[in-house]
Amino acid sequence: MADLPAPPAQSGPIAVFLDLDGVLAPLAPTPEAVVPEPRRTAVLKRLVKALDGRVAVVSGRTLGEIDRITDGASPAAAGVHGLSRRRANGERLDLKASPGVLLAEAELAAFADARPGVVLERKGLSAGLHYRASPQYEAEALAVARDVAERHSLKVQPGIMVVELKTPGADKGTALTAFMQEVPFKGAVPVMLGDDLTDEYGFAAAEALGGWGVLVGPRRETAARYGLSDPDAVLDWLDEVAATVPETTA
Repeated sequence: MADLPAPPAQSGPIAVFLDLDGVLAPLAPTPEAVVPEPRRTAVLKRLVKALDGRVAVVSGRTLGEIDRITDGASPAAAGVHGLSRRRANGERLDLKASPGVLLAEAELAAFADARPGVVLERKGLSAGLHYRASPQYEAEALAVARDVAERHSLKVQPGIMVVELKTPGADKGTALTAFMQEVPFKGAVPVMLGDDLTDEYGFAAAEALGGWGVLVGPRRETAARYGLSDPDAVLDWLDEVAATVPETTA
């Protein structure tokens, strides 16, 4: 499969939406192993300033985890695949958690406890089984996730070495679309950077609104038009975008 071309670092009125793991930060064996990094924080702050706030981190992580890893560099953010959202002005918008999440957690915890290397991540609005450290359990994890989700009316969201059971009602595409209806994003061209299957919703939403997606990492079937190799390449590109935006004076 041919490589995707690198995205243009245009200086027009773009709005940038960024997944976190695998895009802004390298993937790690466990969620807590991803930590703040000075260059990432500096690049994000430069980008937010250059684009007049038209930057949002859109991740499967909670808003608290997004802020921890990015040092709070992005005022606008969407967590838990769009189920929890913070507008650029700081206003929080959270969907109500499905009661099935707590019920599912108990079953997923028992599954994880019996399989070394499998980790349960509890997010309130969802619960995820991470098996990066023990990929031999992938088939079992997917099977139990589908069974538990069906019995507790939850949505199954597969990802890279993780499967998540989430409250229905939102995804990264709906989050991007909601941001694009608000100041300061309204009227800009949306650009979504992601690496995972969950980011395909964001790629499709960006295209529908006149923008485009950027797939980070290995080439695969995707709705993204462009590609970047890894998080270092992402930070390089974001730096270039920030540098191409003309400075304004009051």
